[in-house]
Amino acid sequence: MIENGPFKFSDESFADIQMLRYRLRGFVRLTLRQKCLVYCLSKATLFGRDITFDQYGRFNLRIRRLLEWVYVYSDRKDDSEWDNFVTYLKRVWFSNGIYHHYGSEKIMPDFSETFLSEQVHALYATKGHLLDNESISSIETELFPIIFDPMVLPKKVNKASGQDLVLTSACNFYENVSQQEVEDYYQRLKGESLESPSWGLNTTLVKTDCGELKEVVWKLGGHYGAAIERIVYWLRKAVNYAETPQQADIIQSLITFYETGNLRDFDHYCIEWVSSLDGQIDFINGFIEVYNDPLGFKGTWEGIVEIKDMEATQRTQVISSHAQWFEDNSPVDRRFKKSVVVGVSANAVEAAMLGGEEYPSSAIGINLPNSDWIRAKHGSKSVTISNLTHAYDEVAKGNGFREEFVIDEATIELMNRWGGLCDDLHTDLHECLGHGSGKLLEGVSSDALKAYGNTIEEARADLFGLYYMADKKLVELGLLPDEKAYQAQYYSYLLNGLLTQLVRIKPGHVIEEAHMRNRALIARWVLAHAGGAVELVTINDKTYVRVNDYTQIRKLFAILLSEVQRIKSEGDYQAAHDLVEENAIHVDEKLHREILSRYHRLGIAPYKGFINPKMTVVKDANGAVKDIEISYNESFAEQMLRYSREYNTLI
Repeated sequence: MIENGPFKFSDESFADIQMLRYRLRGFVRLTLRQKCLVYCLSKATLFGRDITFDQYGRFNLRIRRLLEWVYVYSDRKDDSEWDNFVTYLKRVWFSNGIYHHYGSEKIMPDFSETFLSEQVHALYATKGHLLDNESISSIETELFPIIFDPMVLPKKVNKASGQDLVLTSACNFYENVSQQEVEDYYQRLKGESLESPSWGLNTTLVKTDCGELKEVVWKLGGHYGAAIERIVYWLRKAVNYAETPQQADIIQSLITFYETGNLRDFDHYCIEWVSSLDGQIDFINGFIEVYNDPLGFKGTWEGIVEIKDMEATQRTQVISSHAQWFEDNSPVDRRFKKSVVVGVSANAVEAAMLGGEEYPSSAIGINLPNSDWIRAKHGSKSVTISNLTHAYDEVAKGNGFREEFVIDEATIELMNRWGGLCDDLHTDLHECLGHGSGKLLEGVSSDALKAYGNTIEEARADLFGLYYMADKKLVELGLLPDEKAYQAQYYSYLLNGLLTQLVRIKPGHVIEEAHMRNRALIARWVLAHAGGAVELVTINDKTYVRVNDYTQIRKLFAILLSEVQRIKSEGDYQAAHDLVEENAIHVDEKLHREILSRYHRLGIAPYKGFINPKMTVVKDANGAVKDIEISYNESFAEQMLRYSREYNTLI
């Protein structure tokens, strides 16, 4: 493991993004066999990159190749617009395409169309035809409008009420079909079975020239087959280093799914994966989350390789071992509770490699599988990614955020003392218990809430965690050292939902992303019903959150959790629509300007992502593997260009 001096968590910044690095402390304690397993799974993780780019927009791969070609070969890097071009390319890398990774709007270049055209013409004149299947004409007539025209495919995922969300979204999951056609198609597939697969998760739905709807399956030998072939190759390598026979079987089950594309094979893999609790190494690999489909059917490809953080896992295992108590004592209606909670497991892990939708911007907590019937019958796995949260904590030290936005010294001290612990604990409660809590009533479809389903589900998990953060049970279990520590999380959550997350929104835009909508929904609903328990106040022309009664806030969290669970359990689409539309979307322009100005003065980037460590195989004189070396000195641009060379499969 190569490190020179103190570990540097913070790296370069560009646009609204700061790049960080995460450290693999646990890697050095692994056996050589385990290191080889991590290496093979990491290669399988990185080979999914092109799939995610293509899913986020059908022109993304061509645009990425064009921009990288100019970046590498241009002899005109002294042009006044060059720096803006480089920033744009880095943003495209970061977002896995030309749409903002969080806001979903098209990233508009700060360089001119003329600049790029001159670069292209100059390169064709001096370097020859270096871009396969691309002529100057195809670049300028097909790609330039996608890059430069704000009206052409303007949004990756559109969730605006009253519009056709399929036709107005640029995500690459559908061809020539309308929202109504998609919904009708999958409604017919569901039938009456309570254990239906996640129909549509791994397909592109297209309408043929004769008007027939058909699914093009993402599998080995099918769509995305070239990338999946390399993923499968490294998964097969990983089988040879599996820690247990069960782990080897699980990897083989995933390979089988990639070979067949059959979603029942995917369900079989998920059930096996949930039951596997032994070993230090685990992974996520496949078409998983549906946030980037406006209708919530299609899974974006993602991959993570995980190493158990044995010390931090003690906390998560305490939570999971008491899952039934938390379910039984939840404030929701008894009809919506699970009588028996099964298969809840939770670990704190170190990320060893991030890929696809989880790279460069990653979740810090994950609960899978997403299938409601599998969770109810077989349970779920939750992870909190401790080395990512540690990196966030390290770069936040002394950045002035709390001094600027927190109302008084007493609250700052509260957050300084307990904030980090409470953040981790809330993530654990959200992932381990929140997503796994409650149940659907018989006959209710898991996608009954349609475009509002993701926001409601995230709100449900957050509220579950928030409600229990203030429970004395956490002190009894040794998870919190003080009965008032939870107040740090309550204040932080309300501050974020009411004020500071607005820094992630462009002026004139609304809140689009499901997690942001969830936080706004909860915080704004509580403010509207607080009766003075929490309020927004102005001091020296600055807006602050003031909490006057933390006990009352917990009661409001309980009321809202009860209603959100009812909506989920009953599939009450209209109530979900009303709750989200009234609380989670619109932005106060004056307040927004204020928050942007205050952040600008601090110089804090609102978004952060990670540069992966580089893994290198070290061999002895006989060619046998003797170690896997980890290094942290690769720049973001170097990593992106290397990934485009080594993991390029689809273009």
